[in-house]
Amino acid sequence: MWHDLLVVQIPIVEKILRTVAVYALILVLFRLAGKRGLAGLNTFDMVVVFLLSNVVQNAIIGNDNSLVGGAIGAVTLVVVNSLVTRWLARDPRAARVLEGEPTTVVRDGKLVPGALRELALRPSELEHAVRLQNGDNLSDVARARLEPDGQLLVTLKAAGQSATKGDVDELRERLAAIEHLLTTLAADRRPPH
Repeated sequence: MWHDLLVVQIPIVEKILRTVAVYALILVLFRLAGKRGLAGLNTFDMVVVFLLSNVVQNAIIGNDNSLVGGAIGAVTLVVVNSLVTRWLARDPRAARVLEGEPTTVVRDGKLVPGALRELALRPSELEHAVRLQNGDNLSDVARARLEPDGQLLVTLKAAGQSATKGDVDELRERLAAIEHLLTTLAADRRPPH
């Protein structure tokens, strides 16, 4: 029993190389699949992710079912991911190549022709995302773009934006000034006693 748990059944270097190779393959596949795959996983996407993890499992572990072998694979994945993340944070060109660039999907309240088709997004998904960001519909949107990480950033037109605390404070100041002016005008119109 201890032998099966603790003895790695394939060379450690092979275990690390297998893990790095599968990581790189999955990275390329997700890059080719595009931003939409990260934007919001629907039922079909979840099925693919679960099956994908099962499909590549043997490519990572090989003929090794040991606890130590699994730990080596897990540590390798975390270290490689950390290194790639740090690299992307320091090198904008690498980030553009590996992650892509933002795609504008709405401009001045209208869908950008071909953008949804290119990203495999349905208009209903986009409309839902706009509502989540306080817009009522696409006509309220000045610009919306899908970021490489799958996040949709929506900028509402000025008329469609909610009032901020600063806006409310400014309104209160103006109302106070109007009240003061009305009080002054009313006092000026009173006949003398």
